[in-house]
Amino acid sequence: MDAVNSPLADRLRPRSLDEVVGQRHLLGEGKVLRRVIESGNIPNMIFYGPSGTGKTTVANIAAEKAGKRLFRLNATTASVADVRRVLAEAGGIMGAGGVVLYLDEIQNFNKKQQQSLLEFIEDGRVTLIASTTENPYFYVYNAILSRSTVFEFLPVEDEEIEKALLRGVEALRAGYGLTVAPEAVEHIAACSCGDVRKALTSLEVAVMSAAPSADGSITVSLAEAEAVTAKKAFRHDRDGDSHYDVLSAFQKSIRGSDPNAALHYMARLVEAGDLQSICRRLLVIAAEDIGLAHPQAIVVTKACVDSAFQLGLPEAQIPLAEAVIFLAVSPKSNSAVTAIGAALDDLRGGAAGEVPLHLKDTHYAGAEKLGRGGYKYPHDYPGSYVEQQYLPDRIKDREYYSPGNNKMEQAAEAYWKTIKNKGDGR
Repeated sequence: MDAVNSPLADRLRPRSLDEVVGQRHLLGEGKVLRRVIESGNIPNMIFYGPSGTGKTTVANIAAEKAGKRLFRLNATTASVADVRRVLAEAGGIMGAGGVVLYLDEIQNFNKKQQQSLLEFIEDGRVTLIASTTENPYFYVYNAILSRSTVFEFLPVEDEEIEKALLRGVEALRAGYGLTVAPEAVEHIAACSCGDVRKALTSLEVAVMSAAPSADGSITVSLAEAEAVTAKKAFRHDRDGDSHYDVLSAFQKSIRGSDPNAALHYMARLVEAGDLQSICRRLLVIAAEDIGLAHPQAIVVTKACVDSAFQLGLPEAQIPLAEAVIFLAVSPKSNSAVTAIGAALDDLRGGAAGEVPLHLKDTHYAGAEKLGRGGYKYPHDYPGSYVEQQYLPDRIKDREYYSPGNNKMEQAAEAYWKTIKNKGDGR
């Protein structure tokens, strides 16, 4: 396709790491993936994350930095024969500097197809960079995983997507007398669900569909942005008080066991496209407000959050709603947050002290001479419990944890008291 007529996202594909938006945890100054790429000596890698987050772009840059030729295949349509064809070319003059095989959507290769890659990456003929939107620890063959480094790409933050959109506006302005309203840029970014390519495509469609004025100039307003995203803008200031008011009401509604109110506030956040805030707050709630009253709550919530990020909006709202209702109707306990708070208060107030001698490490010569030893191994005693001191002397009688008034913690407390009575070494 002619470069001028290619999609905006392709025309604006970054050529350096500094041009990549998002992924600061991997590509920021001093971060591990950036250091690897800048070294020019790239290993086999697996890029895991949602679409439109820069996986292909970073693979291109990595291959160029390493001075290697990049061959790209998509496992959805490619076969082992295609891989062998690439390797045949790699053996010729075109692959003289080394070859990077970028295999997109590797999860679509079955185990046998993935196994066929091993012979090529083991003898060094090719460096493999595979990408996947699915968890590689479930979908990628173990032998490939063990020979590769996994890097997780996260949904791109709205603020970073806005930077890419502003570059897009400048690129499109060369063909039009173009003005794009700031609120249109913000709306497109918010509706992109962390997908830069989706955002740039929406911008391009908005410009192409906007009616030109008498002088031929084009203005993309919020209305045009809403039209191409099929979504009305919702008034929600992510950096202002209203954002934190909604999040506060969201958590307090779940804590107060009101699923209807909780769903209402979640709907506000969904309409604002604020997927990350919802997910982060749900994980906090599972630990802070449900806690030990239902210890599996955080496991269920994490599964719903992972599903939401994989799906993206609008489908993400389904597992998120499931998590909201589940947490709202679950029994509540704040015993864990209260316990760690009390422990930190003591520590910050200077109430600490030396670790008791019988708990100190004894795995070295001379430990006994230093007075270390005397630890009683609980599993050698009835009920795997024996009375001994664990806290430092100055705070040896402190009790940070107080069981909550719920079935789970009350049962645990009863068991705890039973083994203490039976496990005193008698």
